[in-house]
Amino acid sequence: MTSDETRDGVPLTNLDQPLFDGADATKRDLVDYLDAVSDRILPVLRGRPLSVQRVRPGQAPFMQKNLPKYAPDWIDSVSIWAEASQRRVTYALCDDRRTLLWFANQRAVEYHPALLAGDHFTHLVLDLDPPEGEAFGLVVRAAGLVRQALDDAGLAGAVKTSGAKGVHVFVPVVAGIAMDDLAAATRALAARAERVDPALGTTAFIREDRQGKVFLDSTRAGGATVVAAYSPRIRPGTPVSFPVSWDDLDRVTPGDFTLRTAPGLLGDGDPWAEQMPEPQALPADLIEEGHTIPIARVQAMHEGKRRARAKRGD
Repeated sequence: MTSDETRDGVPLTNLDQPLFDGADATKRDLVDYLDAVSDRILPVLRGRPLSVQRVRPGQAPFMQKNLPKYAPDWIDSVSIWAEASQRRVTYALCDDRRTLLWFANQRAVEYHPALLAGDHFTHLVLDLDPPEGEAFGLVVRAAGLVRQALDDAGLAGAVKTSGAKGVHVFVPVVAGIAMDDLAAATRALAARAERVDPALGTTAFIREDRQGKVFLDSTRAGGATVVAAYSPRIRPGTPVSFPVSWDDLDRVTPGDFTLRTAPGLLGDGDPWAEQMPEPQALPADLIEEGHTIPIARVQAMHEGKRRARAKRGD
């Protein structure tokens, strides 16, 4: 491959290739976009173990966790033991512009940082997913349930589009909260939001049990990742996960924010940083309530086995 140009010492190649089928964008568009928003996206990536979703010509998109051995030695990294796979994973730390440009040249379209910076967890996150179809209006209404639950708990959060069909609610938390307590508080917040309007929102992890309601996903805790604010998504038109004020959420659609439109909408601002509250302590009663709620994935696994046994019994 030949280098089309160099930025910040990073050779950039094949810039005029289509990014992916349906992207309505080239690799150059991806590089230009990430460069244009680098001072906004780097603060939400810096110091966090990073997974990226890449797409190569003629191949299906894939998630990359381990930093490749061919990566430049100037890219910082951190090695973390992964319980699920029983192995150490060496994650990149995307701390500066040239690392971001290197990832862009690798056709890394999506950026999924961990909710962990250094040795502490930084945010409580709820991921709101609509039922089948383009039901973004339902997600907006469900976000109102979460906002009400936050208000009732004396907490505040910021909201952004996921870049897909849903929204993410981020609640910054003070350092030192144990992972189990953070996960418990997340479950409790979702349960409280569900109780505000159980006909609209549900915490049911098993899809067939959601009955056309918005899923209030409380499983993004601990070592989980969430797509970063300002990250593009590998979806038709290359939408971007974009911050929106609570009051404007019902005035937008996910398609309003794309790799082509987002820079102009941002101007010189950084709405994610501007709208993010200061880190907060979690109320003891929220944590206590959460510890009484079963872990969704575990409960779903046991329920799936129970239903399988019942079906075999029939």
